Amino acid sequence: QVQLVESGGGLVHPGGSLRLSCAATGSVKTIYAMGWSRQAPGKHRETVASLTIGGVEFVADSVKGRFTISRDNVKNTVDLQMNGLKPEDTAVYFCYGKVSAERPDMDWGQGTRVTVST
Repeated sequence: QVQLVESGGGLVHPGGSLRLSCAATGSVKTIYAMGWSRQAPGKHRETVASLTIGGVEFVADSVKGRFTISRDNVKNTVDLQMNGLKPEDTAVYFCYGKVSAERPDMDWGQGTRVTVST
């Protein structure tokens, strides 16, 4: 089990950029996959991007070409660089970690709010 803390959310104008960061702490030294999900008001949580320790990447079609995920496998951190933000990107963004590929359980951060508005 790991504890995850996000930072970097805020208010930005359409077309602007934000960088979200997440740091994992705990007794686990390696985390199989780390990523980001988001939940907009009235909508289900959706996976935005993820990256395994081996470098296998997933990026949702809705953000492809605008968002970039990166991680530091030694420090157990994961970042999400968000460019070209749109109002529909407004959501609470959650960092998650999946310690083991063989186990389904995941740990989640508390979330950081991103608002894209004029």
